[in-house]
Amino acid sequence: MITRGLVLAIMPGCKDAGAWAPELSSAMSRYKITDPDAVAVFLAQIAVESAEMNRLEENLNYSAERLCQVWPSRFPTLASAEPYARNSRALANKVYSGRMGNGGPETDDGWKYRGRGLKMVTGRANYLALAKAMELPLVSDPHLLTIKRYAALSAAHFWSSRPQNLSYIADDLPDDDDNKDFETVSKIVNGGLIGIADRRKYWRAARAALGLPPV
Repeated sequence: MITRGLVLAIMPGCKDAGAWAPELSSAMSRYKITDPDAVAVFLAQIAVESAEMNRLEENLNYSAERLCQVWPSRFPTLASAEPYARNSRALANKVYSGRMGNGGPETDDGWKYRGRGLKMVTGRANYLALAKAMELPLVSDPHLLTIKRYAALSAAHFWSSRPQNLSYIADDLPDDDDNKDFETVSKIVNGGLIGIADRRKYWRAARAALGLPPV
């Protein structure tokens, strides 16, 4: 279903498109992400989340200025951000501690369970749930999500396991608003509309590559 040429048509910067194609095909088939409209949205989302499938681990290397922009409530001033600037481990344990099943900063959970995979699975609780669903020791070995097969499977599992399967939202129905649906999916995937312009760019490219009409 997914070919190297299709991957490169959507994500021209992907460095290992030939290896990704069969893993995506297998994962998407397993979780029934097969409708072309849903495929286009799925590929657009993972393109942004993983920097065109070149980054399988969250980048937490921020300047103090950028920290104030990304987490304004946690870092209201440059002075409050400075101790965490270019300090990825400390930052992860600051912003992810006590959330998503993580313990406090002293447990190192924020760092251990930082975002990984094509979807950037984050937090001990999410790793645990995924470990049970995929029957993998992700809690003891979270780096498994940086392996292509598991990175692809984790993203496809997330997509299909939401209370409302994201393929249903992404499908092109006669009485729905495709652009509004795309924003809904983006919010579920990312928690907001961060990178929405890039997500739309990849969505347009994916639809063109799949022979779908423009939106």
